[in-house]
Amino acid sequence: MLDLYTDHLMTCPRYATATGLSATLDNEIKHDKVTQFLASDDFNSQQLWLLVKPTLRKTENEDGVIIFDDTISKKPYTDENKIICWHFDHSKGISVKGINILTGLYHNDGATIPISYNIIEKPTEYTDPKTGKLKRKSEKTKNELFREMIVTSLGNTIKFKYVLADIWFCSSENIEFIKDNDKEFIMGIKSNRLTALSEQDKKEGKFLHLRDIAIEENTARKVYLKGVKFPVLVTKQVFTNKDESTGILYLVCSNLNLEASEINTIYQKRWKVEEYHKSIKSNTALEKSPTKTVRTQSNHIFASLYAFFKFERLRIKTNLNHFALKAKIYLKAAKAAFGELQELKLVHEIGGIA
Repeated sequence: MLDLYTDHLMTCPRYATATGLSATLDNEIKHDKVTQFLASDDFNSQQLWLLVKPTLRKTENEDGVIIFDDTISKKPYTDENKIICWHFDHSKGISVKGINILTGLYHNDGATIPISYNIIEKPTEYTDPKTGKLKRKSEKTKNELFREMIVTSLGNTIKFKYVLADIWFCSSENIEFIKDNDKEFIMGIKSNRLTALSEQDKKEGKFLHLRDIAIEENTARKVYLKGVKFPVLVTKQVFTNKDESTGILYLVCSNLNLEASEINTIYQKRWKVEEYHKSIKSNTALEKSPTKTVRTQSNHIFASLYAFFKFERLRIKTNLNHFALKAKIYLKAAKAAFGELQELKLVHEIGGIA
């Protein structure tokens, strides 16, 4: 049933429904059975790992990276519960109603594989003292889940060298945790981070905001972050936004042996998580399920991530990206629909109805 349901997610043009899958299979499997499958068990990150593990073992290497990032599956019209609730969208600067998913994505030159994930739960309701509105909160922060997912990756003996993440995960606790576990990191870092130019300055409490330190583009500078026990390298990238405004991205790296160009090249791999988010929303029906309960909603997300993995296996074999594979599937469907239309027209013409 998992294979059939995920195939449905990979091929359905609009909403992924039990009725739609049943109709696709000419009712050989009743829609009730599909519904029962989604409600029968609690699929989770560990089960996803068991499914992707054989492929990862064939493709992993010591230079691999694990990318951590979250996305929100928008659910504006679905009843609120502990996973469908309001989450702050950092990319837009507003709160969005939906399901917040944190993923650990393994990447090397041969594959991009989701190896772990967490659906952010907010089971505790409370009244905001400032607004008087009812809100929800999590029992664990995303940073706590981030560290737990790293522990899981280490426990699964996944071969990787770097952890890549954006500024929201660049806390002192996170980066020291990574280094303490003998891994390296490259992350975005906020421009107001307090930084010392030498170990002596750090001891004397002479800190500057990162943005006030002279760092040339394409140059890595060794600095000391407040609250971090080891030195790091920082680089600065200046880029132009779509509106022609200028932006600056600071990166922090734990490997003191890298050049700025190497840091930037490795961090570019983080873009794979953006491609992943785009694919699960466009190609595996992440946001296109009318499921109503926490269990069925959670299981649909599990299936959507597994469907991404199935697309990735096809990509490895065919060298076509996920969108090209989906277009190829849709072209076949369009040809079949066109042929069916011609047959219907012919039948009506023969019957004198046209």
